[in-house]
Amino acid sequence: MAYPDDLLSENEHVVVHSHPHFKMLIFPFLALIVTLGVGIWLAVIAKDATAPWDLISEIAIAAVGLGLVVWLFLAPFVRWRTTHFIVTTDRLIAREGVLKRTGIDIPLSRINSVQFEHGLLDRVFGCGTLVIESASDEPLKFDDIPKVERVHTVIYREVNDNPYDDFAPGPQQTEPLPPQGHPPRGNRRR
Repeated sequence: MAYPDDLLSENEHVVVHSHPHFKMLIFPFLALIVTLGVGIWLAVIAKDATAPWDLISEIAIAAVGLGLVVWLFLAPFVRWRTTHFIVTTDRLIAREGVLKRTGIDIPLSRINSVQFEHGLLDRVFGCGTLVIESASDEPLKFDDIPKVERVHTVIYREVNDNPYDDFAPGPQQTEPLPPQGHPPRGNRRR
């Protein structure tokens, strides 16, 4: 599902829009399989109970199973589905939540540095943690970002779209300054 265009400013375009990596759904999916397996096994055993207890035990098993499915699978799935990480041409947007919605917008011009971290398991899954340093007190960490290295590069390119942006030509200067750290051609030392 794309980020709604009516929430973007004029001439702003979405560059990256993603949910957290699906790895955060592995344990909820395993919990769903185990809950269904144990529930079916207990329901088969409950059929052998004497009358009124067989029906009561089946209802109890179904109620507990439904509660576990909602708590262990459905809630994490909805949390995953309603968490958005968006990079536009103007800002970085993070939104999450269903009942209590939270969000943060960081203008790209306020971003000081972009870092990524990923351990061995994250590298296997192709995700990681994105660390954004901006004008805030502490760096912001966004976990389970899919293709974190690509997102890191996209944000860096959007923040630094032109390396000569900081060098506005003065009244006597008409050409952009050369990149820092390299001597100009023709003036090399031999």
